[in-house]
Amino acid sequence: MADLANRVDENVEGEYYVDTQCIACGVCVGEAPDNFEMEAEYAYVYKQPEDEAEREACESALEACPVDAIGNDG
Repeated sequence: MADLANRVDENVEGEYYVDTQCIACGVCVGEAPDNFEMEAEYAYVYKQPEDEAEREACESALEACPVDAIGNDG
């Protein structure tokens, strides 16, 4: 389970975030490319979802994350 206290600094403010457990597998970018981006060592949320389609994509990324590094505090 993602921990808000360990979120990576690059995340934009909002309900979705990636924490330091991220292993840079790229699953979230594949599921929600309009909302997640990759750094060399981890992913982060660069844009919070703005509509239902993006929200569903972010939820899909959260569910697909193999290390539970994506959180939703909404």
